[in-house]
Amino acid sequence: TTSRIQFTPDLLPSDVTGVTIYDQGKGKFEFHQGPIFASIVLADEINRATPKTQSALLEAMEEGQVTVDGDTHILPKPFFVLATENPIEMEGTYPLPEAQLDRFLLKVLVPNPSEDEMTAILARTTGHAVEAPTSVLHRDDVLSLRALCRDIAVAEPVLRYAARFVAASVPESSAAPEVVKRALRYGAGVRGGQSLVLASKALAMLEGRAQVAFTDIQRVAPPALRHRMIRSFEGEADGITTDQVIEELTRLVPTRPGAVEQAVQGSR
Repeated sequence: TTSRIQFTPDLLPSDVTGVTIYDQGKGKFEFHQGPIFASIVLADEINRATPKTQSALLEAMEEGQVTVDGDTHILPKPFFVLATENPIEMEGTYPLPEAQLDRFLLKVLVPNPSEDEMTAILARTTGHAVEAPTSVLHRDDVLSLRALCRDIAVAEPVLRYAARFVAASVPESSAAPEVVKRALRYGAGVRGGQSLVLASKALAMLEGRAQVAFTDIQRVAPPALRHRMIRSFEGEADGITTDQVIEELTRLVPTRPGAVEQAVQGSR
């Protein structure tokens, strides 16, 4: 099942999770599920909702459940949230808390379409309605693939590389290069490392490989880490993006264990 939630400043947490209502015919209170009870939830323009409403997603995204009036309700499996942000309008928007950003596995940038892409969009959306796509995977298939993804092997050197990559993004770390110390206020944490490894496993599985390579970590680093790095005032003033920081980390953090200090010193 799928659902779409249009986030607005007047949206309440109960509009997302659901509400308990007294049923006079049955003579008892009953919980009415909100739109969060779906396998795929599209949170449209999520930064338009107030922090209180955004917080209603935290438990759902982390534990796969919601608690209303002291009762816990389990969400369907699989469950994941696709969210869009309005990056242009600032009035009436509320930046997502860092704790909520950290719960998103990936952040994908959607640039303006090219001429060919715009032509395809116009052709598809201004003519007759296209047929709905046919289903290629069922619920059990998705759950099986998700379990299989966890079985993709990751050698210890690759895990250590992911750990060094995350550590190098923390400005207070001795392994952090100069660009991190100058441009970032906060780096990635444990969830960032988990996202690096899990996304790399998914990439390897999609390409038919049974183990993760160093290059997989590097390929998924931008979408896995760009929203987990908070820029400093100096970084914003200099126009240094988190993608540029990740690009430098990809260049400077070595795959060979024990060579971080050499790479960092060489960058200064």
